[in-house]
Amino acid sequence: MNHEGSVYQKVLEFKSKYPMTIAWRLKKNSRVIEQHLNDDEYVTYAFAAQKSVSSFHILGTAVIALTNKRIVIGRDRVVIGYFFDSITPDLFNDLKIKSGLLWGKIFIDTVKELVCLSNLDKGALAEIETKISSFMLEEKKNYLNGNHE
Repeated sequence: MNHEGSVYQKVLEFKSKYPMTIAWRLKKNSRVIEQHLNDDEYVTYAFAAQKSVSSFHILGTAVIALTNKRIVIGRDRVVIGYFFDSITPDLFNDLKIKSGLLWGKIFIDTVKELVCLSNLDKGALAEIETKISSFMLEEKKNYLNGNHE
């Protein structure tokens, strides 16, 4: 399956809907995700945020995508290389939202780490929470019942 541009298109839709989100280099970050998608995997939702706890760190933009199998996070490095994270439903623990004066943060608690996504448009918080929580609750049921692929 050709994934070229599908992540980027979804991130652009998110950014136009929630313009207060601080995010840069969306096309390059989207490419990181696209090259790691499996043939039977497709993106259902994508957004951008800073992968940092600090609201002042605005140079760590990541593209976060929900696929039909997992959450993936891609960050292209400015000089050489990239970072890629994959969170499968069996590793997902919980989700926490913090809304501040101008921006919000989302904390994805996994078995291995706490992922913080910051500098999100406050208006996007409820939508992101619903998308991630709905997907993870459904997929966790499949994992518990042994129906995962």
